Amino acid sequence: MLIHPWDAPRDDTEWQQWLGTHDFGQLAVNGLPGEPPHVQPLHFAYDAERAEVVTHLARPNPLWPALEANPDVLLSVVDDYVYVPGPWQAPPDVPSEHGVPTSFYAAVQLRCRAHVVDDPAGKAELLNRQVGHFQPEGGSARAAAGEAPYGRFLSGIRGLRLEVVDVRAKFKYASHKPEEVQDRIAAGLAGRGGAGDAAAREQQLRRRGVWSAAR
Repeated sequence: MLIHPWDAPRDDTEWQQWLGTHDFGQLAVNGLPGEPPHVQPLHFAYDAERAEVVTHLARPNPLWPALEANPDVLLSVVDDYVYVPGPWQAPPDVPSEHGVPTSFYAAVQLRCRAHVVDDPAGKAELLNRQVGHFQPEGGSARAAAGEAPYGRFLSGIRGLRLEVVDVRAKFKYASHKPEEVQDRIAAGLAGRGGAGDAAAREQQLRRRGVWSAAR
């Protein structure tokens, strides 16, 4: 992933906060010799203090042999994306039809070392951490090995702790463009009101302040 200086996060806190609220991604696992790689969509919970991701998958999932053979994996998360029409991007001194279309998006890629959790108590602990992330309001019973209501389901899953060893993050929102162009893009997103436009506009305005402060 190419990351220009104006698209890079200002610090770790920026991408960590974004990842805390964008918790669905794709786990890429190298395939066994002669097989294609596995790409698994999944929900996850990122723990900044422990520098790890916790998740789980069904025991019959076909990726397990490949993951056990090579536990080096990549978790990719992309969101807050939109298509930006060319006229919105046109520099102030050129015709609008000469503007270059582009994409806006935020992306975080976590290179991880996967640790499979098969111990029932360990799986229950991972599940409770995930539910605590997604349901902070509670409302569900805690998972516990050998106890109702979820203990009997633990044998059907395998837990995953993804130890984060490297991070690449990008916030592509034209932060380096002239203010007139950025204003035009923000107005266009507000006026279009399509799927994802509000979230992308919020990121664009936020990143505009981040890039200005960095300079």
